[in-house]
Amino acid sequence: QVHGIVRRSSSFNTGRIEHLYKNPQAHIEGNMKLHYGDLTDSTCLVKIINEVKPTEIYNLGAQSHVKISFDLAEYTADVDGVGTLRLLDAIKTCGLINSVKFYQASTSELFGKVQEIPQKETTPFYPRSPYGAAKLYAYWIVVNFREAYNLFAVNGILFNHESPRRGANFVTRKISRSVAKIHLGQLDCFSLGNLDAKRDWGHARDYVEAMWLMLQTDEPEDFVIATGEVHSVREFVEKSFKHIGKTIVWEGKNENEVGRCKETGKIHVTVNHKYYRPTEVDFLQGDCTKARQKLNWKPRVTFDELVREMVDADVELMRNNPNA
Repeated sequence: QVHGIVRRSSSFNTGRIEHLYKNPQAHIEGNMKLHYGDLTDSTCLVKIINEVKPTEIYNLGAQSHVKISFDLAEYTADVDGVGTLRLLDAIKTCGLINSVKFYQASTSELFGKVQEIPQKETTPFYPRSPYGAAKLYAYWIVVNFREAYNLFAVNGILFNHESPRRGANFVTRKISRSVAKIHLGQLDCFSLGNLDAKRDWGHARDYVEAMWLMLQTDEPEDFVIATGEVHSVREFVEKSFKHIGKTIVWEGKNENEVGRCKETGKIHVTVNHKYYRPTEVDFLQGDCTKARQKLNWKPRVTFDELVREMVDADVELMRNNPNA
């Protein structure tokens, strides 16, 4: 049985799980249930946890957009930081400390201004955004509950993980959607921020398996989950266009840089400073040696396969629904 918490909204906000309802092999009727709730409402969390009495809790709820966290700093702290505390307190209030295993979605943004390369479990944290700072509180409150109450609680320090269901305002999905629209003649050009930001990108499918594996161990420990490979935003753009038969050639510098199609001469990519963060995270690269050794986990989907899957999915989506 899987229970989920969904925020009340005037419009439907379950788009990323609709495929589960449509696939009878994904769940047996009644074995997946959604509850209205919110990480800012401790009463509803206590009520839901007391009713469901779960054996595993995965806290994936967050205001998770780094750039937007600068505009919604207080809200981000409330949901991402104190929200985690509310969940942990709800477990304690319901008397489930000894029966629940708790997974906290930590983030590579904890490392921010990196203190060593690559980053592993012992690397010092240096968050560079309200999002990273809020997640830092969440990380340490999880450790505190583990040590204070002997709760089986773990932090999964996951580096960037993507898929076709990534939110449309995240850079990878923005690229794949825009490239798909250009391929279908629905768009000519789109804008990005820092093209030279480098990230360790993996596939969400692999990383969710790692989350589950962390809760199947005998002792609770924190793990870095990453591919160990680093690619720039620029490279993500190039490979996405290459998949639809276009070669991007870069011209100009900084905010005046553009990406031009070698085959047609058309400019498809521009740079806009509004997409830059006030404090930039330039380079993230994870070392998942501990996860390989203790969880027997390793990433299966390559960077190239990830890019192709995202572009193909968006081409299909935009072809059937150009206004999506």
